[in-house]
Amino acid sequence: MFQMKKAYTPTIVEALTLAILIVGLISISIIKFSAAPHIPILLSIFLLIIYGFIQKVPFKKLEESMVKGAKTGLPAIFLFFLIGLLIATWMISGTIPTLVFGGFQVITGHFFYAIVFVLTSIVGIAIGSSLTTSATLGVAFIGIATALDASLAITAGAIVSGAFFGDKMSPLSDTTNIASTIMKVDLFDHIRNMAWTTVPAFIISFMIYALLSPSATNVDFNRIARLQEVLSETQLVHWYSLLPVVALAIFAYKKVSAFITLAFNSIFAVILSFFHFHPTGKELFQILFNGYVSSTGNKVIDSLLTRGGLNSMMFTISLVILALCMGGLAFTLGIIPVLLQSLGKVLTKIGTTVMAAALTAIGVNIFIGEQYLSIILTGESFQRPFERLGLANKNLSRVLEDAGTVVNPLVPWSVCGVFLTNILGVDTLHYLPFSFFCLLSPILTILFGFTGKTLTIKEEEKLSA
Repeated sequence: MFQMKKAYTPTIVEALTLAILIVGLISISIIKFSAAPHIPILLSIFLLIIYGFIQKVPFKKLEESMVKGAKTGLPAIFLFFLIGLLIATWMISGTIPTLVFGGFQVITGHFFYAIVFVLTSIVGIAIGSSLTTSATLGVAFIGIATALDASLAITAGAIVSGAFFGDKMSPLSDTTNIASTIMKVDLFDHIRNMAWTTVPAFIISFMIYALLSPSATNVDFNRIARLQEVLSETQLVHWYSLLPVVALAIFAYKKVSAFITLAFNSIFAVILSFFHFHPTGKELFQILFNGYVSSTGNKVIDSLLTRGGLNSMMFTISLVILALCMGGLAFTLGIIPVLLQSLGKVLTKIGTTVMAAALTAIGVNIFIGEQYLSIILTGESFQRPFERLGLANKNLSRVLEDAGTVVNPLVPWSVCGVFLTNILGVDTLHYLPFSFFCLLSPILTILFGFTGKTLTIKEEEKLSA
């Protein structure tokens, strides 16, 4: 999208006014009126089209920009389809029920949120996908939190924080590879440099989650035992049901593409389901499209297990398409390019440059809702300002992840935000205040930018004092 040609170049006042109007329209609609994000984004598209007409930009050009914008999301859309299938197949294979059953056995009321945070972090690093981690292990933890009568908002915040910590620090992560590639930084050098901000954010987050965790006296273990009995009665809990998790980790380690990994895993899970579930052909296709429906009679278990299917992803996919269409219009009408170019002209100090890069990555996430673009656009726009100040490229690649990758799940209309709300069943604005790692990362990267600590000078390649 960032390579689109501008059909018009607005003034900085025009670009800023339109950006504020669109962000305000979307924010007020969602926060005040609890609107689904689709409608305010569609209204924003109408606003941009009207602006294009006023500036005498042909509708054909505007239409082409929307199509090009939507095309950039096709890889993510294909993965969303497969994740919907994966969740459904992991239900009938018993993978998610078995994970929940095992979680009930080892979980404790003490440090519950901290345990959720650490385990999702470990799995996130192992498979390199925040969304896959949230859709599998995260779903299991939401079920356990319900059984413990723990806060779903804090649990979801811990899941999101852990999953995006893993996504950020995993050499298998697409965002980590994109950030290091566009900045021409060695992948593992990039990961090591991110540790300066990521490790403190992790430690602080862990401590907060530990303090917020419920006490063991608040946990009804009899209720948990009853839920385990209900899970056992579903005939979905088996040792071999964990084999898809092993396969997922192996494929991730071998750096097999996410598309092939998810497709193979779904097929493997379907094969395993025939050992205990024995679905008919008609039933199987119904589950793959609409998801698995649990009918145990236990509301907690049924709400946990009734999910997945290709159809469950339609809300997310439609929103991704609309958001990227809006982004395409914003580029063609020159709004985003003008704002980014204006920022580059006033950056003369290291602290303000780092802060501007971080705020730009956050702004792109808010305006477009796409984390890949927040990394790519910010990297392209701030590479020269960082070079002029003598900063090594790995400083900017770190900022791209600290303020780009981990902020996307905090935006209600973003690709990740919508997906996570749909999968975890917790509104983005509800888990946002408790996603401590995601909130701390951009704060720390800006703080270190102003202090000069952990920044690497390009000429000398040494840590600045």
